[in-house]
Amino acid sequence: MSTVGLVLQHGEWGPPGVLAEWAAARDIELRVHRAHLGEPLPELDGHAFLASLGSAHNPDDRHVAEVAAELRFVERAVDRGVPVLGLCFGGQMLARVLGGRIERAPRPELGWHAVRSVDPQVVPEGPWLQWHYHRFTLPPGAELLADSPVGVQAFAHGPHLGVQFHPESTIEIVAEWARLDAERIAGLGMDDGTALLEQGRHLADAARAAAFRLFDAFHRRTQTSGT
Repeated sequence: MSTVGLVLQHGEWGPPGVLAEWAAARDIELRVHRAHLGEPLPELDGHAFLASLGSAHNPDDRHVAEVAAELRFVERAVDRGVPVLGLCFGGQMLARVLGGRIERAPRPELGWHAVRSVDPQVVPEGPWLQWHYHRFTLPPGAELLADSPVGVQAFAHGPHLGVQFHPESTIEIVAEWARLDAERIAGLGMDDGTALLEQGRHLADAARAAAFRLFDAFHRRTQTSGT
């Protein structure tokens, strides 16, 4: 069985982060495809799983070429039984492919947020780093793993796992998003997104350990999926 995971990255500001640390610790090779550069998506053959990271877009932005192309790509992965790990935008993409809806969230979740977990051994309750303005609904036939007052936070569907938060990200990574979003968050009455993130500096080590637990749970699913 292949131990190479394919990762779709959607901007230089959104690297695999903790996911890459976890993969290195588990002797799993990651092949990172920078989807935002517009190069053709690679073949799915030879990959143990597909992971889709955060994006400035949402899956309904199908007028954006890279979004439309990835939507078709994730559809192929699901059709072929290649396990998909969706993280924030990736979780929205997976939910959309499986029949869920993408909606504007009643309020954005920015910074550190706890979730209510159905199974903390798979999805610890956090707090997790979040940075999103949209949400997804639970796809038909999916198992709800976690939610929050804003909406669904994690689900499983066969070998696939989608989350709305960012287990792969660090404070340093999300601080760049806060900088890029400065005007947008100022409109929400937030003057300093970085300070919002730094309030949870003491949570960083626990969040990394929780991310490893979540990624381990997904990896177990890939090993029993028959791919």
